[in-house]
Amino acid sequence: MKIKDTRAAITGGVSGLGLAVAEHLVAGGAKVALLDINDEKGAAAVAALGADKARYFRTDVTDEANVEANLAAAREFMGGLNAAVNCAGILGAGRVLGKDAPMPLKNFAGTVMVNLVGSFNVAKAAANLMQHNAAGEDGERGVIVNTASVAAYEGQIGQAAYSASKGGVVAMTLPMARELARFGIRVNTIAPGIFWTPMVDGMPEAVQQSLSASIPFPSRLGQPAEFADLVAYILGSRYLNGETIRLDGAVRLAPK
Repeated sequence: MKIKDTRAAITGGVSGLGLAVAEHLVAGGAKVALLDINDEKGAAAVAALGADKARYFRTDVTDEANVEANLAAAREFMGGLNAAVNCAGILGAGRVLGKDAPMPLKNFAGTVMVNLVGSFNVAKAAANLMQHNAAGEDGERGVIVNTASVAAYEGQIGQAAYSASKGGVVAMTLPMARELARFGIRVNTIAPGIFWTPMVDGMPEAVQQSLSASIPFPSRLGQPAEFADLVAYILGSRYLNGETIRLDGAVRLAPK
């Protein structure tokens, strides 16, 4: 799939990794739909990207009907839908046995609902539309890119919910790719390490420096543009399918 021909729905698309993906794709001639829940940032992103190239859709990724309706509207705006990039997610930090009490079940369930169930919800709704696309080279009709985390492999103390949710994203990648292969839809996942996102931006400088020092090479936080570069590569490489790619500077998370 060539970038200029890409018509992408991007969850979490108004900030961080999702916005970087949108910027990269639009710069290459693509059209994008930004699915998120921040109206103010959504308006700013559309203004920066151009109203002819981008549109914001207020979307709760855990709401089946909302996702289906907004993807249909996005396809109409873009004149098609052949890519879905899942970047929406929450940190959901908290210990199983906290200082005052065990983690409330709603906290664990809420993290899994957004990160895992939300990714599945968007992926299956997008695939339902993509299956009707005209087949391109090798019979390709669409591409789904999910976002996991290195925490799926080395979850730290306090990340039981987050790691479980991201581990689920990794685990569903291959079976989903195998199932959707007959429709010409590829499914891949990126597992980023420690990236410069709004979550990190709010941390004290000393913490940011400590995080940077923990990364072997390059010894710095990942840049959202580097994540976007990999998304673009996945979109363009038809033989890449059913894979989870770590993008982490060789970091391996310590227990805490």
